Amino acid sequence: GTFLTAAALAALAHFAFGLEWWVALLLGTALAPTDPAVVFSVLGQREIAGRSGTILEGESGANDPVGIALLASLLAAGSISFGTTASIAGEFLVQIVVGGIVGVLGGRALLEFMRRVALPSEALYPLRTLAGGFALFGLATVLHGSGFLAIFVAGVVLGDERAPYKGEIERFVSALASLGEIVAFLLLGLTVDLSTLGRTDVWVPGLVMAVLLGFVVRPLLVGLTLLPVDLARNERAFILWAGLKGAVPILLGSFLLTAHVVEADRLYGIVIVVVAFSVIVQGGLVPAVAHRLGIPMHAVEPEPWALGVRLRDEPQGVHRFQVTRDSLAHGSTIKDLPLSFDDVWISFVIRGGELVPVRGHTTLESGDEVLVLADPRHREALAAAFTEPRHPTSH
Repeated sequence: GTFLTAAALAALAHFAFGLEWWVALLLGTALAPTDPAVVFSVLGQREIAGRSGTILEGESGANDPVGIALLASLLAAGSISFGTTASIAGEFLVQIVVGGIVGVLGGRALLEFMRRVALPSEALYPLRTLAGGFALFGLATVLHGSGFLAIFVAGVVLGDERAPYKGEIERFVSALASLGEIVAFLLLGLTVDLSTLGRTDVWVPGLVMAVLLGFVVRPLLVGLTLLPVDLARNERAFILWAGLKGAVPILLGSFLLTAHVVEADRLYGIVIVVVAFSVIVQGGLVPAVAHRLGIPMHAVEPEPWALGVRLRDEPQGVHRFQVTRDSLAHGSTIKDLPLSFDDVWISFVIRGGELVPVRGHTTLESGDEVLVLADPRHREALAAAFTEPRHPTSH
């Protein structure tokens, strides 16, 4: 999606506004990445249910490192021609391959280090993870790889495994992401030049590209990419609308300024116009569009209190599930759960952010978070009971 979007925007900038191909490709690449954090911020204390939010996050996570690596390759080439195409492709391939390898191997190494080396204070665990991320970023960069891709892949590796104080680490990193979003838009405000934005060769191309990107380019290209994905029509339409621009295009636009690209001020001004249109117009309409399309959302209330238990060794047989509406557990009492084994202890049931007394006659409902103690071998059977849809009865 990143390549197609960048190419389409570059073609528009070249043929409609007269930018030379290399400059047009730089602009198209800077505008290609999306930012789901903007979508979630405009929704406030409402959370998107279903797969729409997950797909938007996955799209951004996959596209952002690729877009950054592509822009770095274009800047390293210095121009675009038949002779430099191979150089750009080679540089891009090296960045992606080296960044991916460093991310996978470094993520596994960091995970083992986190598991084996205890720290004197729980407050140090998030800081150690942050330091590990900086180290992997630097290592990938020294090896001419993409540091952004390396830390993204490492984060995926860590997020898919159990690790000490994982919850605290996730909350810390989430707070850093929010801080990064604030800093990016602060940078936007500090670096914006109103006289530049007032030029017709800046705001006119920016407005035209923003409109075409939101209403033509993204729906067409992302719609084609989503064809193999089994999605409801309303979810598909919402994903096509909610590809908002945010921190990453601002970051890539600042790269153009620091690299002293030809017409860098004009390019950065166009990026600002596109991001502003995306956040203000498209972002402002996201709640109304979600409501109009019937996208399921639920309110997320602040939950400042948490329960935690410290253990010397990694716990075995502790499972956490969220009861889904079509599962066997939904509507069943705890004593009547359809399980083929008895050594199961449901220790916590959390409903709407509050603890529910756990008794044999307690009825489980969709959305309940359940903490289960059971033999690790039973995890798949437990997941089937709590999260997977029940099979229809044949007649």
